[in-house]
Amino acid sequence: MSFVSGNNNKVEIFAQNNTWLFVPATRLDRIEKAFASGAAAVIVDLEDAVAQEDKAQAREALKNYYDDQNEKHTYQPIWLRINRAGTEAFFEDLALCQQMPKLAGVLLAKAEQAGDIEHVYQFTGLPVIALIESATGLYQIDSMAKATGLAAFSYGFLDLCNDLRVQVGTPSADLIANQIRYQFIVVSKVHKLAPPIDTIYPDFNDEVGLRTRVQLWSQMGMSGMLCIHPKQVATVQQALQPTDKALEFAKRVIEEYERSGQAVFKIEGEMVDAPVIERSRQLLAQ
Repeated sequence: MSFVSGNNNKVEIFAQNNTWLFVPATRLDRIEKAFASGAAAVIVDLEDAVAQEDKAQAREALKNYYDDQNEKHTYQPIWLRINRAGTEAFFEDLALCQQMPKLAGVLLAKAEQAGDIEHVYQFTGLPVIALIESATGLYQIDSMAKATGLAAFSYGFLDLCNDLRVQVGTPSADLIANQIRYQFIVVSKVHKLAPPIDTIYPDFNDEVGLRTRVQLWSQMGMSGMLCIHPKQVATVQQALQPTDKALEFAKRVIEEYERSGQAVFKIEGEMVDAPVIERSRQLLAQ
């Protein structure tokens, strides 16, 4: 995983994580099922999924799980969503991370300042995904993008809507969501971060709606999606598969380019130049 600006190869590796599946820290028995679903990354949630009075017990159970898996040599690296910076739970979560050095990384809930991201990285040595869930956080993403240790951005759209007084489920909310995606995509590209990760799709029984959402963010250039149910994983991954027609066209483009060496040519009446060739390479590489 990459969290070092300018290391494009590692950013590419990070971006291959297209499905990020949440598991409540109170239900560690679901971790194995989460990996079995085919999720590229599993996130154990110590924040919203755990009541305040249950957080200490959840941390203890997670540390026991981690130690047991390490002892059996069966540990699969998990990500950990920790509580917002400045809270007592945040510092306790950081202490736990230090005891679990084989974590894949950390998701910082309700990120708003670059210094908080760097604080997490300094204490844990782990890559950080900043979850933007407030207007303040959204306003500060350019500053946060410069933070040492930041790997990528994601966001909590429902929290953002509450803060911005946007009515969820309306055309207006869709406009706001696409503006947010656009901001993350541009900032991430400029600062050489991994492409951003889209927010959750809350109705895990709506496969058609989920497919439509996946096509939207993937066509915009985002890298993956937060998932809340194992059944969403396969749907997301299937929706990301290019069509046979698109793959065949890409193959013909690369074959003709390698055969002729021409910088500009036609395939099926369509003009092909450098951007089309590069996109064909990317498609075939996936």
